Amino acid sequence: MRALAFNDLIRLPVIGFYEAAFSKATGVPLKVVPPEEPVRRVCFGLQENAFCTLVTETAAGCAGCVEAQARLQRGVARSLKPQQISCFAGLTDVAVPVLVGGRHIATLMSGQVFRREPTERDFGLIMAMTSDRPDGDWEQRARAAYFATPVVTADRFQAIIELLTMFAQYLADYAGRQVIANTEVEPAAVTRAKQYVQAHMDESINLAKVVDQVGVSRFYFCKLFKKATGMTLTEYIILVRVEKAKALLVDPSLRISEIVFAAGFGSIPRFNSVFKEYVGMPPTEYRMSLRSSVQA
Repeated sequence: MRALAFNDLIRLPVIGFYEAAFSKATGVPLKVVPPEEPVRRVCFGLQENAFCTLVTETAAGCAGCVEAQARLQRGVARSLKPQQISCFAGLTDVAVPVLVGGRHIATLMSGQVFRREPTERDFGLIMAMTSDRPDGDWEQRARAAYFATPVVTADRFQAIIELLTMFAQYLADYAGRQVIANTEVEPAAVTRAKQYVQAHMDESINLAKVVDQVGVSRFYFCKLFKKATGMTLTEYIILVRVEKAKALLVDPSLRISEIVFAAGFGSIPRFNSVFKEYVGMPPTEYRMSLRSSVQA
C-alpha cells in the first residue's frame, strides 16, 4: 500500500477549518506545512501577526524569518517532538510534528508571539537590523503592530502546545483510517466488502458473509482484495477494529470493556493481544501515552 504523504493530509477539509478555529480561539496563527525545511518563508495568511507581515517586507526581515523557520523545522526533524525558538525579532515560534508510523509527514507551525513584554530598546534594535525598510509610514505601522503583538504567559503557551499536539495526534490517526477508506480506483467488490466490514465491525464477521455480500467467488475475492489493499480480509477486519479502538481510547470516560464490545473484539484478552501486536503497546499504555504526549 502507498504510504500516506503530506499531499494526502493537506487535502483534508478539517485542516482549513482547524487552522481558522485555532486562530480564532487562541489569537495565534496556525499553518500545516510540509516536513522539509522551507525554501521560501511560510506565510500564515490572514491570521499572520501583523508585525511579521510588515517586517518581512524588508530583505533582512524576510531572510531572518526564513532562517528561523528552517531552524525550527530542523529541530522538529531531529527530535520528532514539539520545538520552540525565538526569531531575530524576539518572537517565539512553535512547531509540532505529525508522525505516522514514525515518519515525519507534516508540521504544525504556530507562534509569532512574545513571551515577555517588548521594550522600546528591543524595537530600536530591530529597526537597526532592517535598514532597507520601505519609505512612508512603514516604521509607524511596524511600531504599532510590534507593541500590539500578544504576550503569552507560560501556562497559556503550554495550552497552545497541548492543542497542537492533540491535533497532530488526530492527523496521525487519520493515516490508519486512510487505509480503511474507500478509494476511487479499487474494484467495486473491494469497496462493498470494506463498507460491509465497517458497518458490522461490532458483529462476528467471516469471509463467507463478506463474499455473500459482494457477489463474487471466494477464490476470486481473496485474490482481488489482497491485490487492491495489500492485506487479507482478516488483516483488514483487525485493522478496522484496532483503529476504532484507538479512536475510542481517546475518551477517558469509556471503560475498556465498552471499547472491546464497540470494536467487535469479543473478549478483553483477545483485544489486549491483538492491540499490542498491531500498535506495539497494550491499550491502557496507549491511552496513557495520549495524555502524556499532551502534557509533555
